[in-house]
Amino acid sequence: MSEGLLDTTGSQLAHPISRIQGMWLLGLPCAVSVLFALGGEPARLAMRYERAGVLAGDYWRLMTGHLVHGGLAHLLLNMAGLGLIAALFSRDYTLRQWLIVLLLSAMAIDTGFVLFEPQLQWYVGLSGVLHGALAAGAVAWWRHESKPLALALTVGLIGKLAWEQWQGALPLSGDMPVIVDAHLYGAIGGLVGAFGIYLSRQRWSVRR
Repeated sequence: MSEGLLDTTGSQLAHPISRIQGMWLLGLPCAVSVLFALGGEPARLAMRYERAGVLAGDYWRLMTGHLVHGGLAHLLLNMAGLGLIAALFSRDYTLRQWLIVLLLSAMAIDTGFVLFEPQLQWYVGLSGVLHGALAAGAVAWWRHESKPLALALTVGLIGKLAWEQWQGALPLSGDMPVIVDAHLYGAIGGLVGAFGIYLSRQRWSVRR
């Protein structure tokens, strides 16, 4: 929630990665978020995305804004989502590929905010990046999971994003202000990363 490897046959991973390794990488945002949370309100104010600050040269806010949260409930909800993604998709990409997906998701959100959301003064939270990871996971599932399972995940994700654009945040979001456009931008960034990785694998297979 956000406030204010396969071969060409799909039979096995082309670049094997252990589940522990994948969870370690996906656990990094969790660890950094917890560290920032220990800093309290001063850390949140110093690290959150602020449009005025970014335009004035505080470029670190473009990254750190995804790692600070509005409160304990917000933090725990995002960490639960990150844990679920790690459990489901951690072995679908190498460490470097997961880093690409996460970074592109964050960059897509930041670009969307700066270019298309001038009214958004500040933002905190990891859920936009989580939607990018979820989109990348859906792409991977089309390659190695059953088609009904991949279809269910894809339809669920698209349906959620469409609902948020049409009606706003889902009711289960509670009283927290949710910036739903972050979810859309993050998912786009995750898709770009996943398809880029797929095309890179295809070219690598052809060269072999």
